[in-house]
Amino acid sequence: MRFLRSLLTPSYGQKVFLLASLPLIVAATAITFLVVNQSRQLAEEEIRSLEDQLIGAKREELKNYLSIARTAFVNIYGRAAPDDEAAKLEVTRILSAMLYGQDGYFFVFDYAGNNLVSPRQTQLINRNWSGLTDPAGTSITDELIRIARSGGGYHVFDWPKPSTGETARMVVYVVGLQDWRWVVGTGIFVDDVAATVAAARAGVEQRINRTFLFIIMITAAALLSVFLSGMVLNLRERRLADAKLKKLTQRVLDAQEEERGRVARELHDGISQILVGVRYTLDNARRRLSRGDFDGAEAPLSKGLDHLGTAITEVRRISRDLRPGVLDDLGLGPAVKALTDDFRDRTGIETEFSTVVFRNRLDQDAKIALYRIAQEALTNIERHSGATHVTIDLRGHKKGATLRIADNGHGLPDGPRQASGPGLGLRNMQERMEQLDGTLRILSSRGAKTGTVIEARVPLTHLLPPEQGTEPKMEAKA
Repeated sequence: MRFLRSLLTPSYGQKVFLLASLPLIVAATAITFLVVNQSRQLAEEEIRSLEDQLIGAKREELKNYLSIARTAFVNIYGRAAPDDEAAKLEVTRILSAMLYGQDGYFFVFDYAGNNLVSPRQTQLINRNWSGLTDPAGTSITDELIRIARSGGGYHVFDWPKPSTGETARMVVYVVGLQDWRWVVGTGIFVDDVAATVAAARAGVEQRINRTFLFIIMITAAALLSVFLSGMVLNLRERRLADAKLKKLTQRVLDAQEEERGRVARELHDGISQILVGVRYTLDNARRRLSRGDFDGAEAPLSKGLDHLGTAITEVRRISRDLRPGVLDDLGLGPAVKALTDDFRDRTGIETEFSTVVFRNRLDQDAKIALYRIAQEALTNIERHSGATHVTIDLRGHKKGATLRIADNGHGLPDGPRQASGPGLGLRNMQERMEQLDGTLRILSSRGAKTGTVIEARVPLTHLLPPEQGTEPKMEAKA
């Protein structure tokens, strides 16, 4: 049952093996069919040619035998009259004595069908055999008489062999002695030809079977090589995938640790210090109040409230960096606009943001990816570029949506190749676009001092019709 279940639900490797093997099996089967058929056709033509050659040789042999016989009695026949019985008797004696081989002899019939000479089958002599046929129904005596009357020729029929008594195929050549109204002929059995042809056919079948076996062996070897190659490639790809997964997991962990470290530093360096100052001012105000110095306690309390306001602002900023609420509430455009304003206020770098109305709305994955790319790009500009001017353009078009961020800084060290380098931020941008089937282009040249351009493009599949969105109308601005 488990084997049947595995056949009905093949694994990915089995599917690949079947996909690679089926064309090979089909091609091998077609080649085998064509080779076998062509071999059989060619062999049959050769066998027929061989058979014709052998039969032709037998017929020439019969002509030679009959020519020898006619030489033996031609003088007698030439001088005799049509009713010269003595001459006829002398010719019958000469032909009866002319035997050759194990089964070869000469026979004589008159035109009435009476047998006059048959030295190896004497039971035929002095009997009329008109209407005689072989076991297959082929006319013998009457056909021989007809051929002799017309001048001579060949006839083929089945006849018992004198040496064995078994019926075999026989080729006969006859001529007519028109003055005596005789049929003189001789025959030769061609069962050896049939045996030769059968042996040739058996040899052909043996060669065809051997060729078929070779094709099967070659196909099996090819399938085995495909299977082994697939196994090797599968194992190699699996090892590479495991290594990539391990590397990706490590990068995710590194990114998590980096984010945790950043949040921890901001909490410690920002909010923690502010809260310490708030505690100090509140403690100072408490001591003054305990001494009854109400006027002196007002200043520390005011200062503490200011510090609390700053702490609240910092908490909101950190929360917005982790997951901006405006992205979910108002959409990508307002979220990037708020990110741009905060960047300009915090760094003092001149920053311009422009957008056009989207024909459709971005889905959730695309919004998050583009926002994180903008966030990561601004962070890199702040830390590494030395830029004084940044432009951000977000627009939708008939092919999807594009986010373009450009600065006038000193550029990346290795230009566009930095996208595949060791930088975690740039790798994260690239991977976010790959997950969305989008594209990320990074153009930079340190020597030309033209700054860096980051262009992220999301395909049209991530834009939804307005009626399918759940976001407010302000998303149309992003």
